[in-house]
Amino acid sequence: MTSRQPAHAALWPLRFISIEAVSGVVLLAAAALALIWANSPWSQSYEALWQVRPGLGVAGLIPPQDLRFWVNDGLMSVFFFVVGLEIRREMHQGVLSDLRVATLPIVAAAGGVALPALLYLLANGDPATRRGWAIPTATDIAFAVGVLSLIGRSVPAALRMLLLTLAIIDDVVAILV
Repeated sequence: MTSRQPAHAALWPLRFISIEAVSGVVLLAAAALALIWANSPWSQSYEALWQVRPGLGVAGLIPPQDLRFWVNDGLMSVFFFVVGLEIRREMHQGVLSDLRVATLPIVAAAGGVALPALLYLLANGDPATRRGWAIPTATDIAFAVGVLSLIGRSVPAALRMLLLTLAIIDDVVAILV
């Protein structure tokens, strides 16, 4: 029985990579399908789907919510928690544990927030539209992770952490503004 455990442990990274790659494909395919569906003659059925209230209320503690709530506030919270744990692990044991290495994604994230905001302000002279300057500062970390998962572990750990850290810091700053 114990002779099978080392083989099982040795194969775990291969199974994880395949699961991670599949999740990236599913994410990108679902996004493409949603874009096509939302912009098709059947767009009202797409909007109606988001209004469905699945029976996920918790015994009066959480009132029944629509599907949009469960995706935006439920699943995305779990997603950010998992990505945050990965960043934390890298800060303590991995490529971000060295302050010199961690400085690059932090500076890049600052530029990733400032440059889109500046370009937006330069392109919009109307004071009413200039108030939307914070909108282009956000990146979509879910798509960044999806693309990284498609590429797989062939991406060096340092580059993976740079992109994940950049996306997370950029999203946090965008939420704060």
